[in-house]
Amino acid sequence: MSPDFDLTVAPTTGRHALRERLLTLDGRLFEAAAGWHWPGAERVLPRLSRSANHGVLWFAAAAAIAASRTPRARRAAVRGVASLGMASLAINTLGKRSVRRPRPVLDPVPLVRRLDRQPFTTSFPSGHAASAAAFATGVALESPAWGAVVAPVAFSVAASRVYTGVHFPSDVLVGAALGAGAAFAVRALVPTRAQAAPPARPRAKVPSLTGGEGLVVVANRASGTSERVRALRDALPGAEVLECEPQDVGAELEKAAARARALGVCGGDGTVNAAAAVALRHGLPLAVVPGGTLNHFAHDLGVEDERGAAGAVCRGEAVRVDVGRFAAGDREGVFLNTLSLGVYPELVRERERWSSRIGGWPAGMFGALQVLREGRHPLVAEIGGRRRPLWLLFVGNGVYRRMGLAPGRRTDLADGLLDVRVVHGSRLPALRLLAAAAAGPLTRSPAHAAVQVKRLRLTGLTPGTPLAYDGEVTEVRGDVLVEKLPEALTVYRPLP
Repeated sequence: MSPDFDLTVAPTTGRHALRERLLTLDGRLFEAAAGWHWPGAERVLPRLSRSANHGVLWFAAAAAIAASRTPRARRAAVRGVASLGMASLAINTLGKRSVRRPRPVLDPVPLVRRLDRQPFTTSFPSGHAASAAAFATGVALESPAWGAVVAPVAFSVAASRVYTGVHFPSDVLVGAALGAGAAFAVRALVPTRAQAAPPARPRAKVPSLTGGEGLVVVANRASGTSERVRALRDALPGAEVLECEPQDVGAELEKAAARARALGVCGGDGTVNAAAAVALRHGLPLAVVPGGTLNHFAHDLGVEDERGAAGAVCRGEAVRVDVGRFAAGDREGVFLNTLSLGVYPELVRERERWSSRIGGWPAGMFGALQVLREGRHPLVAEIGGRRRPLWLLFVGNGVYRRMGLAPGRRTDLADGLLDVRVVHGSRLPALRLLAAAAAGPLTRSPAHAAVQVKRLRLTGLTPGTPLAYDGEVTEVRGDVLVEKLPEALTVYRPLP
């Protein structure tokens, strides 16, 4: 006879027991939510939940935010959409496939709450909650004010997924956490403008011009500044604001400096450069209102729009910044952003011609090919006693740094240094120029060399060598001296 056979059932392990308890609690919370009476929610939450399908609600919200036309709002809209994209990618490629959790049973959910079309994907985690949290967090990281507007809508969308019975509460909580994490991941790749803002030093004593009294602002009409001029007049009713044509900017700045307590300028980097030169000669503080396409100096300074500039003028908040200076024979000038020599100014001209049609990176490559096709040669300069062929010599007024995938920015406008980058023209010159066009002069690569100095002297430049500075182009020959004027210019900027 066969021996007795005992079957013993092993007790549930601690991990599995905890999981079972959490799932049971999750189910009870879902049933409790189904039994709650949410006044007025029957008409709102199901519709809100449907509107968030495929991110339609958030794309519409991004368009509405961007329509406010402020730089911060536009950046917030873009960051919100980018965060949403990152969250959707993570949820659909990893989240939904990692945990095959079925949707809740709809029996406890009143019919009036249920969606017309039930989702067929797995339940964990909630993609709608992830998208809502990602968009709201991304917007808030760039603009807390807009984030406060979006947050209640995002919370309602997340809550609607439990309310309509398509998700358990834990699906929504984990989805929201993943969405917020996606927004912070995007910030790690592309830092916010606040992260790259330069320190508010060294501070300078300037007059507090209540209402703008004593401030004379010259605006370059060619920069499309009319809207900003109207806003500036509203923000500073006591200021004198003059609009003029590009050819009259220099003369108007000189006239304005003769009667102003502080000089203001509204325009692009070239116009700001002209105003800085006048302010230096007259010893006046400068108020910068970004009005051009790129506005590198204003943005690196931390002035985003006319409201920021106006607030600093009224409160008397200012810092001292370095100025770059170059001298080549009878030609001299100052630069606030960059100076470049060689074929790069020509490459930039070609890139600007085509960037609006085909995009910045393809236009840069096209410009490099155009330079090569026309048979242009590298400049020949004597550096450190040696004559060297160079495709590009880039000099930054202050050290440019890259943060993640973001373009190069300056985090200190009074560091006392010139950021010198060169692209050699010796071996494989065509490939080096193409590499420089593709990567940009601020990217370190085998085609580049970089050094930080306080003064730079170039000798032996051939006649007609193009020199570009802050968007302006001139021609030089012979010797060129580039140096720093430390903390030479006082500029209004909002302080923390």
